[in-house]
Amino acid sequence: MNRFIPRILLAPAVLTLFLWMIVPLVMSIYFSVIRYNLMQPDQSGFIGLENFEYFITDPSFGTAVSNTLLLLGSVIVLTVVVGILLALLVDAPFPGRNIVRILLISPFFVMPTVNALLWKHMMMNPIYGVLAQVWIFFGATPVDWLTDWPLWSVILIVTWQWLPFATLIFITALQSMDREQLEASRMDGATYLQQLRYLYIPHLGRSMAVVVMIEMIFLLSVFAEIYTTTGGGPGDASTNVAFLIFKQALLNFDAGVASAGALFAVVLANIAGIFLIRMVGKNLDK
Repeated sequence: MNRFIPRILLAPAVLTLFLWMIVPLVMSIYFSVIRYNLMQPDQSGFIGLENFEYFITDPSFGTAVSNTLLLLGSVIVLTVVVGILLALLVDAPFPGRNIVRILLISPFFVMPTVNALLWKHMMMNPIYGVLAQVWIFFGATPVDWLTDWPLWSVILIVTWQWLPFATLIFITALQSMDREQLEASRMDGATYLQQLRYLYIPHLGRSMAVVVMIEMIFLLSVFAEIYTTTGGGPGDASTNVAFLIFKQALLNFDAGVASAGALFAVVLANIAGIFLIRMVGKNLDK
């Protein structure tokens, strides 16, 4: 009887996981192989892999994939590099350090939609935005960021959202640095750049791998920032895979093609996840 107690205790969690993940996945697979338009539900029928073919051959597909990869790579590079610099900056003791740390971490608690609205109206508005006023102060013409640089505007917004997370991880990692080793290297005449290269960066290796893995998983599904600011435009300039799936599902009302796109996104996320788990595993074994 005792051997069944753990299974009984785990049953609610397993059932919840089944209802929360497995059932929607099975439904997505089912809808991906049938013709099912929400405006014409009576014309549904089995069509095999046509939905996948339609999604992949969509003129917006190539742009969406390239935008997704560019957004992913740019945000990860910016958050890792700037996060390390900020963590090193606030690692040394100075008056008000705790307050500065709180201010650095606080943007991570802002909801993505609120974050996007903040940047859209307060920072990037070409008439009364903060950046526009800076341009005017120096005698330059304000830039309409969301029209002229839509994808890079989204990258900047998402970077600001995720930078506190990376900074927090790196600050935590720096707390475990061997201060005696740093002091010994300083006494041996090592410069700060040499310490950065041979002590700080190797010590932060595991933290960087964790930041890259977690950010990559979440950044593959960036949607709120794009929907709130650029709407995927102009044209497809800022459309990623997640937003393309949204357009197929709720603008074209094609649940079949949207389900096929969702499965493509799941496969892409799993490939990235497997690669990153192996990368982190190798890093942890060193």
